[in-house]
Amino acid sequence: MSYLVLARKYRPKNFESIVGQDHVVRALKHALESQRLHHAYLFTGTRGIGKTTLSRILAKSLNCEKGITAVPCGECEACKAIDSDRFVDYIEMDAASNRGIADMLQLLEQAVYAPTAARFKIYMIDEVHMLTSQAFNAMLKTLEEPPEYVKFILATTDPQKIPVTVLSRCLQFNLKQMPSAHIVGHLARILEMEGISYEKMALQLLAQGAQGSMRDALSLTDQAIAYTAGNVTGDAVQDMLGSLDRTYLVRMLDCLAVKDGAGLLKIADEMAFRSLSYSAALQDLGALLHKIAIAQNVSGYVAEDLPDSGDILRLAEVFSPEEVQLYYQIAMHGRNELGLAPDEYAGFSMTLLRMLAFVPDKRKLNPVTVQKKMPETVRTVADVTVEVASGGEPPSAGKSVNGSEKSAGSLPPWADDPASNTVPAMSSSLEKNPSVSSADMDGTRPGDSAVSTLPENGWPRSDWDGNWPALASGLPLRGMAQQLAQQTELVRWEKTETSCHLHLKSPIATLCTPNNVGKLTAVLSDRFGCAVKITTEVGKVEVTANQNAIEARAERQRQAEEAMTKDPYIQTLTTEFGGHIVEGSIKPL
Repeated sequence: MSYLVLARKYRPKNFESIVGQDHVVRALKHALESQRLHHAYLFTGTRGIGKTTLSRILAKSLNCEKGITAVPCGECEACKAIDSDRFVDYIEMDAASNRGIADMLQLLEQAVYAPTAARFKIYMIDEVHMLTSQAFNAMLKTLEEPPEYVKFILATTDPQKIPVTVLSRCLQFNLKQMPSAHIVGHLARILEMEGISYEKMALQLLAQGAQGSMRDALSLTDQAIAYTAGNVTGDAVQDMLGSLDRTYLVRMLDCLAVKDGAGLLKIADEMAFRSLSYSAALQDLGALLHKIAIAQNVSGYVAEDLPDSGDILRLAEVFSPEEVQLYYQIAMHGRNELGLAPDEYAGFSMTLLRMLAFVPDKRKLNPVTVQKKMPETVRTVADVTVEVASGGEPPSAGKSVNGSEKSAGSLPPWADDPASNTVPAMSSSLEKNPSVSSADMDGTRPGDSAVSTLPENGWPRSDWDGNWPALASGLPLRGMAQQLAQQTELVRWEKTETSCHLHLKSPIATLCTPNNVGKLTAVLSDRFGCAVKITTEVGKVEVTANQNAIEARAERQRQAEEAMTKDPYIQTLTTEFGGHIVEGSIKPL
């Protein structure tokens, strides 16, 4: 027996198995249960979302030998014949190839005859918008007042091309595009029934490539099964689809953080060498920036089990909200302008350079110089907003509270001093946050000796204190492998003359994949110059690089708030002028 593709093999046979079209299923089931049956139905929506499938299920519900029902039995002769596309009273017509008035007249001549072996004679006209205007006019009268035993089911991907005279005679249902979550869940169930191993990341890529079409998703899954020889992995699906590796996007943002124009152009060259889509890259970059903006403004909204959650949270601290919004706007405009550029490479690289050129002025200052010019309070607190009651007037920037003038060198951080308005957002982020893995201000890359707390050569000496979080935060890893290092806890480690064995505990089982463990093993082996073996277990962790970074951020916030509340000037504003510190306006550097 020849192979049956997944889209046909797992075509839904009843309303309960329809995915993602609950609003249509609910209406049809209620109509069938109450026997309030219309004579003409119109299903609209993009390709591969269930228009033909719904038509066949509705035909079975109307002609089931057990009676009109919302739950066709699937066992009677009528149900089996409709499923196998051999039911004489269910006629499917393709309007793309039978679009003329002659074809329509032939159909209407047959409609006057009673059904041969069924309760209703059902005409299903697919891609009905392809009919000519003469054909539409010919069917109007029959469509409005058909014989009681005739039902029309029309389907189209372009309802705008259907005359309003036809639309007014039909009961219209607009089918939605499939959400990615529904597609992923459906593909997972099918692959489990087929006995094929898969990775969730692979299904997410397939759902993204399907663009809301379940049929396209199943076709891509068939292709992925053949491409991967029955082991559907994320890396293989990414290669098959030609999708952009998320590490490219993270590298772009890391280069923007340190104003590395050469690094941005290098990434563009790598993408050109692999023939990756620049339009898709800007689209994915916009999606990543959207997640970063959410992480900045809505605490706890970004799920920790996302493959790139670690990079999202890290970049949310590196960039200011204004920068993220600016980069998002530039990426979206750059995507629209690719067709106007001399070539796509020029359009893409100019978009990246535009992001680099429009960085806020605060990044153009030398952090060392700024710290020398600004008071100690400014080096602790990046920004604070104080609201003064309407009855009072705050003292001017150039005068003290008692009216005496202040020198320019002792201006408070809220004074109108150029230096105080241009505090670099990254002046101490790499120094105080051990989880930051991007390049530091002087160009040192992650994994260099300046970052690591370990000796350059060989495994840590006997005086090493076993500080795994310090080691993990400096490893040159990306993506899930980076999260494996930063979110795991070192349980024990053993060293021999030729090898080292580390036993790690991870809170998330999906981090401990062979691929992630292999990447971490390779980096550690290269770092220490000996063979490294890693074993993992799943359990609750307490001491990790990620947890240390969170606690460090909380401590810096507490210190900043304490510094501002103790500042004499702030105290004067609050006590004498009725002011108060706006909640959330204190931001540590």
